Amino acid sequence: MRVEGVDLPRDKRVVIGLTYIFGIGKKSSQDILAAVGVDPSIRVKDLTEQQQAELRAQIGNYTIEGDLRRSVLGAIKRLQEIGSYRGMRHKRLLPVRGQRTRTNARTRRGVKKTVPGRGRKRGSSKK
Repeated sequence: MRVEGVDLPRDKRVVIGLTYIFGIGKKSSQDILAAVGVDPSIRVKDLTEQQQAELRAQIGNYTIEGDLRRSVLGAIKRLQEIGSYRGMRHKRLLPVRGQRTRTNARTRRGVKKTVPGRGRKRGSSKK
């Protein structure tokens, strides 16, 4: 089944398969299936054409994929343009939501770069 340019995995349950669409999580997937009246435990490959059409129509009510990505990037760009704290953190690829950066934060900051003279206490001599 193909929805909004995304191929859903055929062998997974529908409730999980719908989460492969950007902007649809498990909760909204359950809400969509409840609105359409499809059993969440059914596999994607076992959906009838009628059920697929109803799912596509229901998913059309959500902001997903390209439109959602565009709106998220637009919000981040706006924060950067107005010079807000969050915008500056985004621009510098640092954690935005108050996490510590002295340790951790490697997924945003990248590989650790060793700075000379930072490892040992100043004033102590090696003999």
